[in-house]
Amino acid sequence: MLIIKNREGDVLLSLDDGARFDFDSRDLKRAVFSNLVLEGARFGDADLTHADFSGADLYWADFFRATLVDANLQDSDLRGADLTKANLLRANLRGADLSTDNVGGATELQDANLTDAVLSGARLGGATYNQHTRFPRGFFPDRAGMVLVRS
Repeated sequence: MLIIKNREGDVLLSLDDGARFDFDSRDLKRAVFSNLVLEGARFGDADLTHADFSGADLYWADFFRATLVDANLQDSDLRGADLTKANLLRANLRGADLSTDNVGGATELQDANLTDAVLSGARLGGATYNQHTRFPRGFFPDRAGMVLVRS
């Protein structure tokens, strides 16, 4: 059984063994997912404000339109994740891996909001973005090896 708690220790959600990690549209503010293996988990449209994903394995996770404002994703594995239209305002991505997955698939950041996000030490080579993706002031995605896609 997987039990998701917030930082205060309150149970937000419990999943039976073998249950799919489907967190779509859930209110998971301040949830703690640190160091969990959540490969392929679905977080589309979820509110993950102040959530802690530090050290989590989020390979191929789906965060389409998720709210990750002030979330901690430090040292997480986000290779191949879909962060299209995600709000990562002030998120901590220090040391996170957003590079290509094992089969060359890109982490997608089209239309994502990374305003004031912490990107120092993040691996971004091969991650895709578009002209609507917002980055921290002074950040140059091409210098980080990111790939511009036209939409």
